[in-house]
Parts: sequence; C-alpha cells; structure tokens
Amino acid sequence: MLSCKKDLFSLPENLHYLNCAYMGPLSRRVEEAGIAGIRRKGDPAQIRSADFFTDADRARGLFARLVNAPDPRRIAIIPAVSYGIATVARNTPWEPGQNVVVAGGQFPSNVYAWRRLCREHGVELRTVAPPDAHPQRGRDWNARLLEAIDSRTAVVALGHVHWADGARFDLERIGERAREQGAALIVDGTQSVGALPFDVQRIQPDALVCAGYKWLLGPYSIGLAYFGPRYDDGVPLEESWLGREGSEDFRGLVSYRDDYQPGAIRYDVGERSNFILLPMLIAALEQLLEWGVAEIQAYCAQLTHELVAEARTLGFVVQADDERGAHLFGLRAPPGTDIARVQALLAERNVVAALRGDALRIAPNLYNDAADIDALREVLRAITP
Repeated sequence: MLSCKKDLFSLPENLHYLNCAYMGPLSRRVEEAGIAGIRRKGDPAQIRSADFFTDADRARGLFARLVNAPDPRRIAIIPAVSYGIATVARNTPWEPGQNVVVAGGQFPSNVYAWRRLCREHGVELRTVAPPDAHPQRGRDWNARLLEAIDSRTAVVALGHVHWADGARFDLERIGERAREQGAALIVDGTQSVGALPFDVQRIQPDALVCAGYKWLLGPYSIGLAYFGPRYDDGVPLEESWLGREGSEDFRGLVSYRDDYQPGAIRYDVGERSNFILLPMLIAALEQLLEWGVAEIQAYCAQLTHELVAEARTLGFVVQADDERGAHLFGLRAPPGTDIARVQALLAERNVVAALRGDALRIAPNLYNDAADIDALREVLRAITP
C-alpha cells in the first residue's frame, strides 16, 4: 500500500484539499519541470529541431502505458476535452434519424458538440437521466444506458465516472452493446484516468479524451486523447505543419504534403510541442506510472472507508462501493440540510470540497491523509442532528 505523498506537493499545511476533481495540484517535480521549461525557452538556442518531436513522442508513450494502449501513435496531444470531442464529432458520419446517447448532467465539454451536431444533422440527443438517489443508483443508471442504445445509435458519449458524484459507468458492457449496434463509444476520462484504472484493450473505446489538469496532476490547457481505428483516416480540426507526413525534415517543409502523420498524430493541436507545458505533463505521467493507478485507487479506498461508513450512519446517501470511484464520490445529505451552513462549516475548518447538484463531492488523492478526512467528518457531524 502506498503511503501519503503530501510532502511531494506544495499544499498549505493547514489546508484539507479534497477537491482533485476540480483541479489537481502540481507536485514539486512537475513545478520544477515547468520552471526548467521556462528557463529553456529563455535561451531558445537550446531548442533543436528534434525537440519539436521528442517530448511529444515521450508523452504519447507514457499515456499509452497508463491506459494500456498498444500503439503510442494512437495518442494525440490536445488542449482541452472540447477539442478532442469536436475532433470526434467532425469525423463521425451522420444520418438523419440517428441518435447520440449521453448521461444526464454530463459535463458540458462532452455535450455541447453533440447538441450542435444533432441540430445540424437531424440527430436525436438521447439524454439518459439518473435514477433517484439510493445506494444502487449506479447499477440502475447503467441499466438505463444499455436500454437506450439501439440500432439507430451512432455515438455513446460518456464519462468513466460521473463528474458530480463518481457514479461508475460500466464501460465494458456499454461498449459491447455499442459495438453490437455499430455505434462509437466516446469516453471523457478526465475524472478517472490517473486515479482509477482504465484499460483501452478491455474497454475498446473508439476515443478516450482526457484533460491533464485533474487526476493526471498536470498543467492546465494540455491533455491527451486516444483514437481507435475508426478514426484512422480522419481530418483534423486544424492543418498544423507538425501533423503532416515528413514534418521532421525541416529542409522540406515547403515541399507541401497532403498526407498526414500516421494514426492519431494528425489530430495534435497546433504548437503541440509546448516547451513548458509538455515537460510538466511528462513529469506528471512519469510520477503516476511510478505510483501505479491501481495503488492510488486502493489508497483512496482505505483512506475514506471509515468516512463513508460514518456518513451512511449519519443519514447521507452514498452509492455502493463497487458502483463508484473511491477517488471521487458524492455524499447526499439528509432532507432539510442547510447547504449554506455546509459551505460555511467547510470554510471554517479549511476543508475544500465541492457541492455539485445535491451532492457534496469528495475527491481525495495521495496527498491527503487522516487529518484531512477527520476535518471533513467533523463537518458531517455538525450538520446532522
């Protein structure tokens, strides 16, 4: 079992930060990589032509290992989830009368592209609402999603866990159902990858899109995406010179080429070789691989086990352990709870957690310890009779 890694981060000693689902802090290792990148950019003579490619390839390889993708060339470097989802939407063929299946209350980055597309192509946006709050809510929600996928479904677009309360979607069964109907499975892994194991070869998503600044513990404005064979011959959102075949040969850059780089490299954002953010993301990925994602999930489960048990005793509704993430879960307070008082008590005790809908979202990571959990338990006791 991993031990607490709080000493590797710059979080204030008296702060109980339980909000990695909002934004992950940078470890000092990642901070140092960013500082080194700034200094390197201060002396651009240090940056060689090969450097436009080496760090990008390094990041692809690390992310491929993290999600068990066999070919790093299927990994693209993106600036945001919305960019990756827009890439998928552009490269998916559509017919009037088809449908796109999404979960109710899904994060907007994996909704807005589908809303526009549905309006433009006469496609139905099929939103599957969650059941009422109860411990088996996740199981019932998965059943509803499976039922919603039919022969007219073109895309199933989901998270791995729901961003507001950690409800875990059964992507293996949902993916199998999607493939039976010829639909693409598009996954926003932002709230899971880095803290909950994700296996591309088992789940077989057609695309997996992740922001870097949450559970990957990387910087803002850079992320990664896996694109499966369905999107091998697609057209990128922008025509970056780095995305063209032969771009490694700087002497031939004006020998313009129509062919793109292989696999998902064509989908890289322009200026993907960011000499500050990319080294930071690499440092974050290396750290995660050293720790192990399964070990991070196990640490969060052990850390929060007694918290969850007490919350249930106090009347909070928490989903069954096997239907949610241990790194991200919601505590739904008893009826009549004064939400304003909850917020005041959290602030009073320096506990940082998020209210999302009707749930108090708890999102710990390796930098959290028993003192952080105890501070939260004090808040829960204070707001219940």
